[in-house]
Amino acid sequence: MLLGGAGYIGSHAVVELLDDGYEVIVLDNLETGHMKLVDSRAKFYKADLRDIKSLRSVFQKEKIDVVMNFAAYIKVGESVAEPNKYYDNNTGGVLNLLDVMREFNVKNIVFSSTAAVYGDVAIDTCVAEIFVTQPINPYGMSKFMAERIIMDSSSAYDMNYVIFRYFNVAGAHEKYNIGQLGEGMTSLIPVVLEVAKGERDRVEIFGDTYNTKDGTGVRDFIHVADLARAHVMAINKLKKGESGLFNLGNGTGFSVLEILNASRRVTGREIPSVMAEKRAGDPACVVACSVKANQELGWEPKYTNLDDIIKTAWEWYKNI
Repeated sequence: MLLGGAGYIGSHAVVELLDDGYEVIVLDNLETGHMKLVDSRAKFYKADLRDIKSLRSVFQKEKIDVVMNFAAYIKVGESVAEPNKYYDNNTGGVLNLLDVMREFNVKNIVFSSTAAVYGDVAIDTCVAEIFVTQPINPYGMSKFMAERIIMDSSSAYDMNYVIFRYFNVAGAHEKYNIGQLGEGMTSLIPVVLEVAKGERDRVEIFGDTYNTKDGTGVRDFIHVADLARAHVMAINKLKKGESGLFNLGNGTGFSVLEILNASRRVTGREIPSVMAEKRAGDPACVVACSVKANQELGWEPKYTNLDDIIKTAWEWYKNI
C-alpha cells in the first residue's frame, strides 16, 4: 500500500512495483496529488493520513503486507509560515498510520524522509547517514520526528522499517507518462524548465561567491526512477525482518550554473538568468553518500549524466 501514490515520487514507485509483479493499493487525499498520475493497474482509495477512520476502513478491506508512506507537505518556506500544518500531517499522520498498522498487525513500513534532517551542512565531503541531524526548519523537523517515532515503534512493537533520506529529486519516467506536477514548485530543475517553456521570465541564481567549482551552490540530483527502484529493493530487506536508514542520492554534485547550462543544451532554449543575493542558511555544497544503500540493498543510480536527467524532465514538461 502506498500513501501519497498520486504524487510525483509515489506515482513512480507505483509503476516500478507494478512492473515488478506486486499488487498495489494507492491512498491519496488528492490535495496535491493527481489522479492522472495513478496507474490504472493499481487500486485507488481516496483517504487522508490525518483521518484515522479513513485509514482503518482501507485496512479492513485489503490484505496489506508493506506500507510505503510518501504522503507529506514538502515546501520549506511554507513550513516556516505554517509549521503546525507540517507537524499535523508529516508527523501526526505517521502516528495515525502506525497505530492502524499495529491494529491490523502490519509489520513493514517504508518511509520517505529528506536530507533536510541534516540542517546546515558545513562540510565539503559527502554526507553519510551518521552525519549530525539538526533540522533548521519545520519541514525537516517534521520528518526527523517521524523518523524517531518509526524507530521507537519498531523497537517497542516488533515492526520493520526502511527510511530513505532523499536528496534533490528530478526527472520523469521514460516509459510512463508521469512526472512532477503542481503549482509553486521551488525545485531548481522544474524552475529552469518553466523558464525554457516561457512560463517564467528568468532563473534567479542565489549567489556566485561560494567556495565551489564555479562559485554557485552545488547539490546532488537523483533521478526519480532511480529513487523509486530503491523502494522496490527495500521490500526484500523488510521480508528478512531487517530495518535500516539510507541516504538516496547520485553521489555527484552539480552546480547551479551546470544545471542551467545543461538545460540550455537539452532544450535548445536561451533560458535567461540573473544573479541574486545569497539566501540565508543555504550551504555551499550538499552531496549524498549512498554507499550504505549500495552495500545493503544492492542499489545504485542508473541516471548519472546530468543531461540525461534533465532530458527526461524536459520531455515531460514540454508536453504538459
